[in-house]
Amino acid sequence: MAEELIIDNTATKEEKYQTLIPQIKALVTGEPDLTANLANIASALKYGMGFFWVGFYLVKDNELVLGPFQGPIACTRIRKGKGVCGTSWAKAETVLVPNVDEFPGHIACSSDSKSEIVLPAFKNGEVALILDVDSDQLNDFDSVDQKYLEQLMRIVEELF
Repeated sequence: MAEELIIDNTATKEEKYQTLIPQIKALVTGEPDLTANLANIASALKYGMGFFWVGFYLVKDNELVLGPFQGPIACTRIRKGKGVCGTSWAKAETVLVPNVDEFPGHIACSSDSKSEIVLPAFKNGEVALILDVDSDQLNDFDSVDQKYLEQLMRIVEELF
């Protein structure tokens, strides 16, 4: 298990992901507890990439229920199809939002959140959880984030 992250803060976003993703893989390898792994992944993303808010919502009883996260307090439950997270769950796909104020039905857990990317992880062909990443800057996420965070979600799927 890794005891600290090694990230060059002068690196490009892509270089940071290229360094961070293998470290996350090493961090979760051999640990069977899903909650512990999700907590460490959220922390690694928050501190490795400098995100405003990073967390997981798990599908439980036909709702998304807040799981491990890093950042300000968050919404506890989200219904399918509601907000960015519920939309990602309903569509079973990544949703990238440059300006959350322009997203129909956005749920403002924090008024400081300005842009967002949400990605699903699958178990037995169904969405089992989603990763929600928020920024306090507009248009902060792009195809680079999507590419590497989708790679990360394949690692998360190996944890089930």
